Parts: sequence; C-alpha cells; structure tokens
Amino acid sequence: MTALSSPTPATAPPWTCPFCSLHCDSLALRPQDDGSWALDGTDCPRALAGLAQVPSRAVTGTPLVNDRPATLDEALDAAAALLRGRQAPLVGGWATDILGARALFRLTAALGAVGDHAHGEALTTALRAQQDRGGYTTTLAEVRERADLVLCVGSQPSAHYPEFFRRCAAGEPVNGAPRRIVFLGAPVDAALPATITQSLPLAGDLFDTLSLLEALVAKRPVRNAPEALAALAQQLRDAHYPVLVVETGALPAHGALVIEAVARLVNLMNLTGRAAVISLGGSDGGYSAQQAHTWLSGLPLRTRFGPAGMDHDPVRHSTARLLGQQEADALVWVASITPEDAVPETAVPRVVFGHPALPVPTGDVVFIPVATPGIGAGGQLYRSDGTVIVPLHPVIDQALPALPAVVDGLLQRLKDAVRAPGRPKPDRIPPGDRSMYPSNEGHESP
Repeated sequence: MTALSSPTPATAPPWTCPFCSLHCDSLALRPQDDGSWALDGTDCPRALAGLAQVPSRAVTGTPLVNDRPATLDEALDAAAALLRGRQAPLVGGWATDILGARALFRLTAALGAVGDHAHGEALTTALRAQQDRGGYTTTLAEVRERADLVLCVGSQPSAHYPEFFRRCAAGEPVNGAPRRIVFLGAPVDAALPATITQSLPLAGDLFDTLSLLEALVAKRPVRNAPEALAALAQQLRDAHYPVLVVETGALPAHGALVIEAVARLVNLMNLTGRAAVISLGGSDGGYSAQQAHTWLSGLPLRTRFGPAGMDHDPVRHSTARLLGQQEADALVWVASITPEDAVPETAVPRVVFGHPALPVPTGDVVFIPVATPGIGAGGQLYRSDGTVIVPLHPVIDQALPALPAVVDGLLQRLKDAVRAPGRPKPDRIPPGDRSMYPSNEGHESP
C-alpha cells in the first residue's frame, strides 16, 4: 500500500489515473525520453503497473486481420464483414471510458447484441442487491471528513485499491478522536498505524458473521456470541458515523446476499444514527459502462437488443454462459485501459478493440489497437463511489485512434451495407442514424 501522507506537490499538470476506479486526480505524470514515466504524488503499484504497459512515446500499433497486418480501413472492412448477418453477437469487455461506452451502446443496439462488461459478475452482484434492498451509500470525501469507524467487510481494500486509505485519510483523527479501522475476516493492512487497527475472525462464513453482528447491534439475545464480535457491535453503536467497506469483486458466490446483509445492518444503525456503505468496484470502466448503458436504454448491461425489444437477464446474458453454451455466434471484445482483460478463448469469430499491449489470439480475429483513455485519449470515467465523473486528459500522442472513432467507423460500414442496392436489410441493424437514442448533448449524463 502507498504511504498515508498527502501527495507530493506536482510539477506537471494534474493527471487522473485510469487504472482503478478510485481515479486519483492529484497526481502528476511526465513522459521521459527513454519511454518511461515520472509519476509524482504516489507510489501506487496499480498505477505503476498500468504505466509500465504504455510507453511514453508514440506506439507502433498495427491492426491485424487473421494474424496478418492490415491498415485501419482494411481492418474495419473485415470487422464489418465478420459481424454482418450474425444472429446472436456479444459485445463484451467494455473496458473504456464514458464516450467509448456510448459508442459501444450504439454498436450493441445496431447488431441486436448482448452487452456485458469484463467484470460483469461483480457489477451484477452489486446491482441485484441494490435492486432488491436499496441502500445507504457514501463518498470518499464523506468518509474522509466524517467516518470515525471504518469496517472492512471480508477484504483488505488496499490489495486492489492501493490508494483507498490515503484517500480516506485513515491516519488522521475525526472530530479530535482517532479514526478506527476494523478488518472483519481479513488481515490488518500493514501500512496503517497499529494503534487504530483491529482484525476480527469470522464466526462461520461471512454471511453468518454479518447476521450475528446485526443481531448484536440490535441487542437481540444471542447465545455464545464471540466476545470480539460483541465488542465490535458496541463500537458500531457508539460510533458517530460508521462506514462499511465492501469490495464486490472479492465476495464469495452469491455475494449479493452478503451485500444485502450489509445493507440490513446499515439500515438498522440508521434508525438511531447515521451509517453508510462504500462499495469498491467498477474498475476498467465498469461503472461508466453500467451508467451509460442504463442512461441510454433504461436497463443495465446484460441486456439483449432484439426484434421484440430489449431483454435484460443478468444470468442468461453473462459472457461466460453465452460463450460456454455456444449461444453467441460472434464476439466484439473491448479492452482499451489495460492489457489485463484478456480476450476470452472461444471458437466464434472475434473483433477486438484493445490496448496496444493486449495479447491477440490467433485464428478468425480482427484486432484494432486503440488509444488508452487518460494516456493517449481524453474522456470521462465514473469514480468508485458512483457520484463523481472525473475528466481524463491525454498526456501523449499514442498515434492510435480513439475507441469512439473506431466504433463509429464500423457502424458506418454496417449502415452502408444495409443501404446497398439489392442487399437484404437485416432486422437488427437500425436504419439511418438510430435517432431513437438521443445524444443528450449538454446534459450532465454519461
């Protein structure tokens, strides 16, 4: 984990990191002549790992068609030919910013496809719990200013979000008193001051432990309750503003039940005080994709666009199930932020819009490298707390096209094919400019 002190004053224009959903924006990034980067304000391993995959100078990114180099126009022509007439395509990955997600939405609608993010399981877990139970959420700023007790449920946040505790000012007091950090079912973060931290074992599994903790906070009679858990319940009752931290990607199977248990506990504490939840997830553009898709269609990802309308099903329309059951006949995969979102192994033809360092599978594949948001392209991303959109500004010219322009080029080729004389008009490819989906220009929306 990074140090808890404030960032070093920047000597370059502020830079927003795109490599996790905290999107730290108090950093400074400078390209070096040797192709490396100088990063001020953090030693975050996730930021450094992301930067190590992107040279600080123009990238030689060559499109590939069936393993052979091609021009951008040739690759787009091949992608259009591959996708034209498909009956059940899947648009997956969605690792991009808001502008890229809007472009992918248009492509998904035009193809009559299903859209699903690379981290779709974690996104769906959080969404289903929110749909069923609602909840009290908070922001990083409110945690920093008000939370006197932070309870990390089943995970150590800094493992995947190294800057989390610094962003929350974990080592600083709140209202003159030390801020307490408790890890439930996870080890204490070694970078935090030992005087403010505590680690408690689970009493059974995570769901059982939360149910027992809820009963103890409610002062219901509990036989043989662990003393440490009873003490935690008292700390929660005494806290002015406790915040529970949940990492959706680290939850076990049926994680929505764990989030619902957290929501019930927070609801209980809000009967007599103020408590909230902060959910960590949505990296690689996950929250941005979810928000943009919902804004434009009224439904979240894992929705199919078909002749009968839109069909949302978070179980049937998952990437793993559609590919595993061979229910998709083509895959568009987008991984523009990091090369970690590997293209799924499948026998169906694939169109890949990706990071220039993304491993490209062999076979019937069209690959077009695109600029990295926040490095070679501008844009916006939703932060992990879901209420803030942070701007991204390019810091170098990667000599690569931005994803929205590439997707629009593909869409134009699909529309031109529909207009061609004597060519049958596929039901799923909308005519004209698909004006039923407004651009919403000038509105504060994805």
